[in-house]
Amino acid sequence: MLSALKKTFLTALLLPVLCSVSVHAQTPRLNPDDLLLYRDGSGKVQKVTTPDDWKQRRQEIIRGMETVMGPFPGDDQRVPLDIEVLEEVKLDNYTRKLITYQSGPDSRTPAYLCIPHTASKDHKVPAVLCLHPTDNKVGHKVALGLGGRAGRNYAAELAERGYVTIAPAYPHLANYWPNLGKLGFVSGTMKAIWDNSRAIDLLASLDTVDMSQGVGAIGHSLGGHNAIYTAVFDPRVTAIVSSCGFDSYRDYYDAAERVWYFGKGWCQIRYMPRMSDYRGRLDEIPFDFTELLGVMAPRPVYVNAPLHDSNFRWKSVDKCASAARPVYELLDAKGKLVIDHPDCDHNFPEEQRQKAYQLFDSVLKK
Repeated sequence: MLSALKKTFLTALLLPVLCSVSVHAQTPRLNPDDLLLYRDGSGKVQKVTTPDDWKQRRQEIIRGMETVMGPFPGDDQRVPLDIEVLEEVKLDNYTRKLITYQSGPDSRTPAYLCIPHTASKDHKVPAVLCLHPTDNKVGHKVALGLGGRAGRNYAAELAERGYVTIAPAYPHLANYWPNLGKLGFVSGTMKAIWDNSRAIDLLASLDTVDMSQGVGAIGHSLGGHNAIYTAVFDPRVTAIVSSCGFDSYRDYYDAAERVWYFGKGWCQIRYMPRMSDYRGRLDEIPFDFTELLGVMAPRPVYVNAPLHDSNFRWKSVDKCASAARPVYELLDAKGKLVIDHPDCDHNFPEEQRQKAYQLFDSVLKK
């Protein structure tokens, strides 16, 4: 009999092949750069003129995401959280706990939970989901300032600012290796989205957290697009910060074919292996960040897109934002999508982090 590891590996190898038939059979792609188009009940392409029209395009975008990522799990998977505290450290202004929680029937997810000393049953405080960048050595420790990397310690800085923060581990990085196939996930991306949604369940369960204005989500690099993906599927995220997290898939590394093979770039098992099916036909990927920014509307979004980011092209970020802004205007949210271009590399400078925190203050501390 094959070992569990071999079975998982073979399943991952076969996923792009097995899914190609359904992908090729999809309805022709709507223009990802014109979000004011939708298909009506008969399948005819129409112009978006009302918020209800936009809802139909929005639903099509989300269906496209699930085509690639796999389906978002149902509420039957929201089992009791069964929080376990593995380590607790009391710092000057907050307590940091290393925990695990039951994210699904057969899966426990590690996370860091920070609770300010000012938080109590009588003085509830808002919360932020803090999603870490790629780090295969210490993983989610980076978001707590425990990884020795500057500009990534937003979970700690927000806790100092008075927020409850939670920083879940990302699948298949550092110390977190869930068996994706056995758990029913076809991508690490959807497993991460689910873990993050369950982390929000955890925040909502705490008697020290004020959920009246929702929660924030922030992340750098991997965490930057992870924050956007999570906000698509969980409406409790009411303010989104993405640092160095994306450009259009069509512009990723200038559309170099080498990054679209299985196991490369977006096509890794821990991301979306089905993406490799679109190598050579990137225009057919059934969703893009042009549309995902539109899906965020009318929620406020702050994007840090440095001028010298080697991972994601800032000009492409601007094109994504330009495509999304008509949706913000349609939903009376003009000005709530903000793009910032600091003169730096793939980093999250102090000035931009402070702007992000001010966004959370304006939305969550009402």
